[in-house]
Amino acid sequence: MRFVDEARITVCGGKGGDGCLSFRRERCVPKGGPDGGDGGDGGSVYLIADDNLNTLVDFRHQHLFKADNGQAGSGRSRIGKKGGDLYIHVPVGTLVHDEESGELIGEFTENKARLRVAHGGIRGLGNCRFKSSTNRAPRQTTPGAMGEERTVRLELRLLADVGLLGLPNAGKSTLISVISMARPKIADYPFTTLHPHLGVVSVGEWKSFVAADIPGIIAGAADGEGLGSLFLRHVQRTRLLLHLVDIGTATVDEAAQSVHAIEKELKLFNPDLAGRPRWLICTKTDLLSTGEARQKKQDLVAVLNWKHPAFAISSMTDKNSTTVLKRQAMQFLDNHNHGQKRNKTLGD
Repeated sequence: MRFVDEARITVCGGKGGDGCLSFRRERCVPKGGPDGGDGGDGGSVYLIADDNLNTLVDFRHQHLFKADNGQAGSGRSRIGKKGGDLYIHVPVGTLVHDEESGELIGEFTENKARLRVAHGGIRGLGNCRFKSSTNRAPRQTTPGAMGEERTVRLELRLLADVGLLGLPNAGKSTLISVISMARPKIADYPFTTLHPHLGVVSVGEWKSFVAADIPGIIAGAADGEGLGSLFLRHVQRTRLLLHLVDIGTATVDEAAQSVHAIEKELKLFNPDLAGRPRWLICTKTDLLSTGEARQKKQDLVAVLNWKHPAFAISSMTDKNSTTVLKRQAMQFLDNHNHGQKRNKTLGD
């Protein structure tokens, strides 16, 4: 399935049913009086989060969604039936913006959460509503109101714990295919990955986290260059970034330049991302001897003045190195979660 992470749809609430103009007409009941009933309210349009979805591709061809109209009232003071509400399923992680104002209407971070995006029209009133001691035969009714109509922009941001960053061919797709069941396309040319891939990484019997393979980011990505510009948004929800850099085919200076290039794009896109926990992952060490890989990693750490954890891995041949990496990541996430819960308790 093609990955689609943005869509625009028009949502319309149903029209309220019109009020009825009617008078009671029965044998032996002279001057029965007004008995026109109210109409029914129009249905509303809701978005509901569904964790079985991971793309907005369903909205590529359907752009208009309309709830049911309310039924008109009828004689004998019968109220019209309310129009049925319309529920539109979207992936967890979807942000909803008003297209006209740009206002953020809401976002979905939990399964089954729902958000009303278009109100149904209010019902019209029948003539029985207007009877009084001075107006015993009113001929006044009100029509049902039109439902709300608006265009909304849906933006999907993946809900991943760990994001994999790096230049094209840094080894992101290979790594996520090794540590999870995700199966992205892997080849020896740039831009193999055309859309993000999510993978569930199991660590032990009862622990796991979600990793996202973000398409390769190049210089100018924050300004719209390359593929990464479309997907930088997906790293904004991650709690840990793994910055992959190829040391198997690149020199230390080339590797350092690639790290600085990605750092620059993160800062330009969102300054907060630059302060996000980020680990250095030196990949393709299978192309080097054990001593060369160790020395190259140390040299790169020294050149970058890297203060965060750094790992040297081979996704192809050294399963122990990837196992250590995912265990360390799981421990970091556990500590992060514990810290959040503790801070929340202290705040309460």
